[in-house]
Amino acid sequence: MDEIRPIPFDHPDAVRLSALVQAEYLRRYGYDDMTPLHPTHFDPPDGLFLIAYRDDRPVACGGWRAQAAGDEGYADGDAEIKRMFVVPEARGRGLARGILRALEDSARAAGRVRMVLETGTPLHEAMALYADCGYAPTANFGPYRGYSDSRCFAKPL
Repeated sequence: MDEIRPIPFDHPDAVRLSALVQAEYLRRYGYDDMTPLHPTHFDPPDGLFLIAYRDDRPVACGGWRAQAAGDEGYADGDAEIKRMFVVPEARGRGLARGILRALEDSARAAGRVRMVLETGTPLHEAMALYADCGYAPTANFGPYRGYSDSRCFAKPL
């Protein structure tokens, strides 16, 4: 049975899944995600990190962190999704959708008004998931503004 739990971003399960995410980025893009992240970025009420467990084994993750208007293209009230990932053997079972819904609910409850995220053209399945879940393309923001393979999406909460 699957269970989604809030977990600190520096918990060993989160660290392990984050390393798998980075390896996936390296394999698909040729470089890893250079976004600076700190465990406190995901501390409630200004963020949240979730892990889905199947039979007590971590198989998927995702988080959000609060953002505000500034030079990088964010808007006040933004919640930025980071580290969405499902291990290959657990894909296709709705885990990403479950985590995404829980992240949206948490961000809404924390007073956030819009979810934003960055993904890239090599992650076509991620782009399809976000579009299917109501996310629309938006102007690139953050450290990926200058990358031609970056695609940013947003969804009002």
